[in-house]
Amino acid sequence: MSFPVALQLFTVRNECKENFYGTLKKVKEMGYDGVEFAGLHNHKVEELKEMLADIGLVAVSAHVPYKDMEENPAIFADYAKLGCKYIVVPYLTEEYRPGAPRFDEMVANLSTFGKAANENGMTLLYHNHDFEYATINGKYALDVIYDTVPAELLQTEIDTCWANVGGVVPAEYVRKYTGRAPVVHLKDFWGEKSENMYELIGIETKPVRPEGFEFRPVGSGKQDFPAILAAAKDAGASWVVVEQDQPSMGLTPLESAKKSIDYVKTINK
Repeated sequence: MSFPVALQLFTVRNECKENFYGTLKKVKEMGYDGVEFAGLHNHKVEELKEMLADIGLVAVSAHVPYKDMEENPAIFADYAKLGCKYIVVPYLTEEYRPGAPRFDEMVANLSTFGKAANENGMTLLYHNHDFEYATINGKYALDVIYDTVPAELLQTEIDTCWANVGGVVPAEYVRKYTGRAPVVHLKDFWGEKSENMYELIGIETKPVRPEGFEFRPVGSGKQDFPAILAAAKDAGASWVVVEQDQPSMGLTPLESAKKSIDYVKTINK
């Protein structure tokens, strides 16, 4: 069994801002089957749904900021209309992270979000970084989240790059959530964990860029993707999603996405 492969559109976010239709068309031509949204870039849901239908791409899922889910409950219906099967909490600002004052509040809200997703025919996923691998009473905070919120309200979207950076073996961690891992993020990197890493994803801008770490096209870095795909199959995943937060190796974002899908095709069998 081979997986359908989607592209997380954060990879080509600037291209989407400039020409959403043209970028989606290029993504399809590269060989991707679907996309995971990271913002609508001032387009109406109806417009994007028509674009996807015309081009032949599946709206697999959408990364939607935590605060947007909290402050705008109607957002769940919007992404359901777009055709997304999954809606994803993509990132936590510092006050909601493990050990921070509002972590418990965030975990409780995930149940609320999960119910809203279910009511709109979707499933809520949580997309990790490395900070969720901090421990709480000897247990990874990410496991605390999944142990606290029931599976019918929250499923996993394991980001395999950040899992590795967080100190676990990505394939083993995907397999740990067998039956609860419908979407797996394929992300490659080179180098070691360093200070100011989140400057690389454009969220926490610091004056000094981290040295010795970069995101790379899938198959061009340190990750064991044959093992990850095998684990995703064992875990019952339905989709794999390519993401590269920043381009590297002298490639543009679109060239990076093409290099990734070309590699994935060689092992996705």
